[in-house]
Amino acid sequence: MSKNAIIVIGANGAIAQAFIKEQRARYPNHPLITISRGNMPLLDDYHTHIECDYSEAQINLVAENIKASIQLSQSISIFNGQLHNGQFGPEKRLEDINERYLTWLLKTNTITPMLWLKAIGQHLTHQSACVITVLSARVASIDDNVLGGWYSYRASKAALNMAVKTASIELARRAKHCKCVLFHPGTTDSPLSKPFQNNVPEGKLFPPSFVAQQLSNLIDSREHNTLVDYIDWQGNRINW
Repeated sequence: MSKNAIIVIGANGAIAQAFIKEQRARYPNHPLITISRGNMPLLDDYHTHIECDYSEAQINLVAENIKASIQLSQSISIFNGQLHNGQFGPEKRLEDINERYLTWLLKTNTITPMLWLKAIGQHLTHQSACVITVLSARVASIDDNVLGGWYSYRASKAALNMAVKTASIELARRAKHCKCVLFHPGTTDSPLSKPFQNNVPEGKLFPPSFVAQQLSNLIDSREHNTLVDYIDWQGNRINW
């Protein structure tokens, strides 16, 4: 049975890859389970990698196959998320809203993490004591929105926030020692932020290794209460 397992979902992204390295340095002998669409090299004998197409059926199957590890995990981190592709990017005005772009972001940023929460939550009990982290964004904050634009991305991440908040209420009844965290990494040097990096103030573009260290510190320091934390890389609370 994989006690104190570290489970990383969406493991091929830039932040996820850095997080895996950071976690391995901190916990070299803990079971590590990584999940992504494609393959990735194993780091050591404690590392298991699982390929998943992120369909609902596959997500449920993966969760069922690792349910013992989920029950006794120390952290479960969901890094699924997108912002742009070769066809679409963030909207600047109402006229830019496109149904296909909105649907794509809702599937990637909201629905897929929700399906993971559903699959994971079925296997958590009051004996479980893990931190469940989901990658969110400051632009999901309704209170903080003073610039406008980015309709689809804002909406998909705000919907994700609501889903995780709602899940935390249910987990308080079935897994009272588990903690949900919505994490804003800041602007990270990754393919997701690449088209927008020219507008980032000096010193505010973070390398993935820094974000991974910050996230690891925040996970390690979380109080395992039933509240959901919506926080940035410094641990500062973000208004909903």
